[in-house]
Order: sequence, then structure tokens, then C-alpha cells
Amino acid sequence: MKRSDRILNEVKLSFPSRSENESFARMAISGFVSQLDPQIDELSDIKTAVSEAVTNCIVHGYKNTLGIVTMTARLLVDNEVYIKITDKGCGIEDIEAAMTPLYTSAPDQDRAGLGFTIMESFMDSLSVKSKPGKGTSVTMRKKLTTRKASDENRRKA
Repeated sequence: MKRSDRILNEVKLSFPSRSENESFARMAISGFVSQLDPQIDELSDIKTAVSEAVTNCIVHGYKNTLGIVTMTARLLVDNEVYIKITDKGCGIEDIEAAMTPLYTSAPDQDRAGLGFTIMESFMDSLSVKSKPGKGTSVTMRKKLTTRKASDENRRKA
């Protein structure tokens, strides 16, 4: 199967790195993913992971400057969701350190340093690519158990 054959639907959004757009990204991904009829907890996990990724772009990627955050989302066959959040901000010097729980590049801003940990725990896979001075890209995937599939499994039990 070609990659394009796996895509059921796709959306790409770009928005300024303003803090109020974090909630916009949450609502947008919620509406888009709802096409697959996910369970409430799965939808909540996805919204939280997107929120963390977008917040990282705003707080760390652009550090008090205005830039563009881009979110690409795909609904794939077999109820899988693909989400990529990118910025063209300052980039991450040491991705491994940045992904360590409690690490933060903004300790003066009362940041917990759990963004990547939360993304990793709520999604099935997480990939981070970054180049200093060029920006960062966070790719996440999650396979959903749709409510329709859950209802069928309950009826069989």
C-alpha cells in the first residue's frame, strides 16, 4: 500500500505563536480527529499532547518573539492519527536532554519540564527533530479504539 493510500483525510493549519492559539490548536485537532469517533479519553490524550507541543513552540521555540506554528494532521486507515507540529524557532541544542523529565530551558518561567514526557505517555509514538537556529518538528502517532469498535467488542463478550 502506498503512503497516500493510507491517508483518509488531512489538514494543515498555520497560526501565529500567540499563547491563545494553544487552545485553538486543541479545538482544531479535536474536531478533526472526531471523524474517527474516538473514545473520550483518547481524544483528551491527543488534545493534551497537541497542547504540550504547541506550548513548546510558543514558549521555547520562539522565546518572546512572534513566529508561525504549523500543525499537520492526518487520519490514516486502521484508525491511526498522525500529527506533526513544527516551528522555525531557535531549535533544540540537545534533544536527549530536552526530553528528560523535569528538564526545562525556561526555569525562570515556572515550567515543569514535562512536555515531552506527557506527549510520549499520551501518544503511541513520538519523534523530535530539531536544528539550532532552524526550528523543531514533533511528530506523534496514536492508534484509536473507536467507539464503534468498542461497542462491537462489548456485544461479542
